[in-house]
Amino acid sequence: MDNLFNSVSVGCSKLVTKSYSTSFTLAVKMLAPSIRDAIYSIYGFVRFADEIVDTFHEYNKANLLEEFEQDYYKAYHEGISLNPILNAFQLTVKKYNIDDDLVQSFLKSMRLDLTKHTYDKNEYEDYIYGSADVVGLMCLKVFVKGDENKFNELKKSAMRLGSAFQKVNFLRDLKDDIEVLDRSYFPNIDIHNLDNISKLEIIAEIEEDFKIAYQGIKNLPNEAKFGVYTSYIYYKCLLNKLKRTPSKKIMNTRIRVSNPRKVSLLAQSFVTYKLNLM
Repeated sequence: MDNLFNSVSVGCSKLVTKSYSTSFTLAVKMLAPSIRDAIYSIYGFVRFADEIVDTFHEYNKANLLEEFEQDYYKAYHEGISLNPILNAFQLTVKKYNIDDDLVQSFLKSMRLDLTKHTYDKNEYEDYIYGSADVVGLMCLKVFVKGDENKFNELKKSAMRLGSAFQKVNFLRDLKDDIEVLDRSYFPNIDIHNLDNISKLEIIAEIEEDFKIAYQGIKNLPNEAKFGVYTSYIYYKCLLNKLKRTPSKKIMNTRIRVSNPRKVSLLAQSFVTYKLNLM
């Protein structure tokens, strides 16, 4: 019975992933079947926490996040939860020895979103670490399947890839972050009056993250390499689109990559991967 329930739990995490992110779902499908479920479970956990702080405006977010954290640790210690998202995540944490400090750092950044509206440089870096870098490290734990030497070798690049993804999201979501959530993550920049110079400074920072991340992607285990490379190519395309978009337009709309373009990127990525051109 446990195996059936655990399968249902992972299925719920997969449904959450498919419902919230078509691009990430596409990338996960490019991973080896043996590691897909674990990545779905990580996404389900971080997505629900993020949903609490970003969306549930009519509810007490602090209480919901606190309950979510408590329920996770109860699931972890008891080995089961009737919340399928938490049940799937605790199974993955145990199977791949995901350090608790990664979970705590993530939840710390989520709590910041409840009260904090602007960030200085150090606060920005701490927030990025907790909201994005540690998620990359959780996934890396799955990718290396317990190989600590490989984990330590790829740790820096995994963090920089997480940083790059998060910063692209920040730039893409400027309008909603300011108008809906009253947040501004980028330090020392007047986001309300974003100019081209400031935009290019942000993009240069992201491009440096991608440059370092790419070196790690090339050395990932084969089970993970193509899926991660697919995500990398998608976000690079999104960044290039943001780079070509006037600053004022970024402030007034949400830049997207069309579904046909995503399919095209997948095909290009597959050819590059199969021909060992990375």
